[in-house]
Amino acid sequence: MKISVSSYSFSSLMKTGALTQLGCVSKAKEMGFDAIEIESIHPHDGSSSPEYAKKLREECERLSLTVSNYTFGADLLNGSEGNLDAEIERIKAQIDIANLLGAKSVRHDATIGYTKETRGYRGFDDVLPRLVEGCRRITEYAASKGIRTMVENHGFFCQDSERVEKLVNGVARDNFGLLCDMGNFLCADENPIDAVSRIAPYAFYVHVKDFHVKSGMGPDPGEGFFKSRGGNYLRGAIIGHGDVPVAQCLSILKNVGYNGYVSIEFEGLEDCEKGIAIGLANLRRYLA
Repeated sequence: MKISVSSYSFSSLMKTGALTQLGCVSKAKEMGFDAIEIESIHPHDGSSSPEYAKKLREECERLSLTVSNYTFGADLLNGSEGNLDAEIERIKAQIDIANLLGAKSVRHDATIGYTKETRGYRGFDDVLPRLVEGCRRITEYAASKGIRTMVENHGFFCQDSERVEKLVNGVARDNFGLLCDMGNFLCADENPIDAVSRIAPYAFYVHVKDFHVKSGMGPDPGEGFFKSRGGNYLRGAIIGHGDVPVAQCLSILKNVGYNGYVSIEFEGLEDCEKGIAIGLANLRRYLA
């Protein structure tokens, strides 16, 4: 497996202006990563998204750093004011951005789900046909450009391993798979070992993420924590410092023959460079 890092991991530095997304490329190279995953496009110089994507690709090529994946937001139920055709066209434009980046895979979201404030609550199985249609049309477009597409266990509604498994089997296209985020299953209060075991055969890409977990039965731990779907408290952690069984999840993936990229997605409160560096050292040790 090759190790990548998501540009999202450097968010705290980008928010303060200490690092641009273009600077993330050289930082990833400096830290010893094999590749970088680009999360959306965040121009710092007034460039358009296509122009900035070309700059990112050129910088990656200059440094001999692969763009391992391109990730961006999407919502096949609520996006583009609920117009599925319009949301698919918007996502296709993002596929074009991935092509400019030189990325061979893309992760787009499925949905955050219907809410009482929008159209009333509807269960996952009820909306699954619409998600299947959207993902199928998107992956067929991406396939024409040599790009594979994925959804991630992400966004609470489409986060359980059983739900994303239903989606990938419903789409039923060789070009469509899953981004397995081993930490995100905790957002749906699912045991990562059980969840990764279920979806490992469908994984096109992997996010290595760790969380500190506190029971919802206890008091609110305060700043930095957020609630899972079931009311437990989660906080981003340095890989190896939290409660996600990272080494065991990697072993599960190895056992089904996964040999793609594993990408660090750091969300901790610690200094991001230090947190990423410690996580990288631990990840290398686990893989060895």
